[in-house]
Amino acid sequence: MSAHPAAGGTSPGGFGTALVVARFALVESLRRRVFLVVTILTVAFLVLYGLGANFAFDEATQSGIATGDLVNAQTIAGSTIFGLAMFATLFLGAVLAVFLTIGVVRGDAETGLLQPLVVRPLGRRWMLLARWVAAALTSGVYVLVVYGIALLITVSLGDWEPSQKLVPGLLLAFAVMNLAAFSVLASVFLSATAQGIAVFMTFGAGLTGGLLGQIGEALSSSGLETVADVVTTLLPFEALYQDALYRLTADTTGIERVFVNLGPFGGAQQAGAPILLWAAVMTAGLLALAGAAFMRRDL
Repeated sequence: MSAHPAAGGTSPGGFGTALVVARFALVESLRRRVFLVVTILTVAFLVLYGLGANFAFDEATQSGIATGDLVNAQTIAGSTIFGLAMFATLFLGAVLAVFLTIGVVRGDAETGLLQPLVVRPLGRRWMLLARWVAAALTSGVYVLVVYGIALLITVSLGDWEPSQKLVPGLLLAFAVMNLAAFSVLASVFLSATAQGIAVFMTFGAGLTGGLLGQIGEALSSSGLETVADVVTTLLPFEALYQDALYRLTADTTGIERVFVNLGPFGGAQQAGAPILLWAAVMTAGLLALAGAAFMRRDL
């Protein structure tokens, strides 16, 4: 089935209709019990995290080194376990973003749901943008909520607070939005199953790049560090995650700094304004590329 030729672009009433499509996408996710599954997994994670944080702080206090002069064990325990919570939050947010964008183009086209949506007055680009906005905002808000709850658990159980509280959460939300743009682009070319696999492998490639950079820094290997820089540039969600980790302990100095720099699943690295701007440009570029490719597809 081929869509009407004039339906490929945007239209004056496209914005309002796009909001309707975004709301439809969220309602459809509710019907498919996506949010129910995510809520159950999130509650299980937070309960497990609370128990783990409680044991970690207790062990740090009772170990004896907490009152010593060499290191502050509360700082190491708090920053390490909260860094792990940030990784779990990023992962859960990525899962939600992928499921909210799964089969947006090819999957819905194969089931016949897409064709009625891309005819006038909506247009293909508005439809694609609406689906990304729905997924990005939902995943971003979800990440901020989980991050905030994990932060409250951490500061209430231990004698440690991050150097910055709000910005790391915003960076994680931005990372998930960037990953959602990758998923929307993949949906134009791949079936739903292949799309999910491709996006999660992309997510894993970003984390691997962070680990390579950490190893390269420890071994003073310029080659590994260059590879890591290339990966994090091509996959900026990893750079945003590393910057979020960095901001947890930006004010930490001394031997504690050495320990907390060994953050879980990728070292903490300050991204800086150019990387943040690049992440925004790349997100817009991925959506523009997805829109251009979608315009050329025969449905």
